[in-house]
Amino acid sequence: MAMDIEVVRSAKRKKTVSARVSDGVLKISIPSWMSRAEEAKWVDEMYRRFERRARTSEIDLASRARALANKYDLPLPSSIKWSHNQDDRWGSCTPDDGTIRISARLSREPLWVIDYVIMHELAHLVVASHNPKFWAIVERYPKTERARGFLMARELQPLRRSSR
Repeated sequence: MAMDIEVVRSAKRKKTVSARVSDGVLKISIPSWMSRAEEAKWVDEMYRRFERRARTSEIDLASRARALANKYDLPLPSSIKWSHNQDDRWGSCTPDDGTIRISARLSREPLWVIDYVIMHELAHLVVASHNPKFWAIVERYPKTERARGFLMARELQPLRRSSR
């Protein structure tokens, strides 16, 4: 996703960095005191965040969860949404209230991998722990082993940087 970038330095801005799209340009506002190296770091970070949000808007998690729940006879979550600050895990589930969050970093991965993570979290609506009953539910998804291997390999890879 190629996009022009404009950096706006502001003496009024003390600490925060923000970004917005205006007329097809990603405008990144930074404090005027930042070094060029800090600017470059924040430009990369804000561009990465923008790309991630754009990708997540293209994937309907609710319909994917509904299809998997119906196919594998699992309960529907009360809500399922992307999490843009979940960098230490692929997904999470709160069985008490039925909410599922999927890490937005998965948005760049194949849909069958996303479906595996959804299936994993749906299984937590039935069994909270990772016991044999839980894994028996998860393994109903035919690409479980393949997806787990894919995600294990992904953990060993550095995050891909976009080419702008």
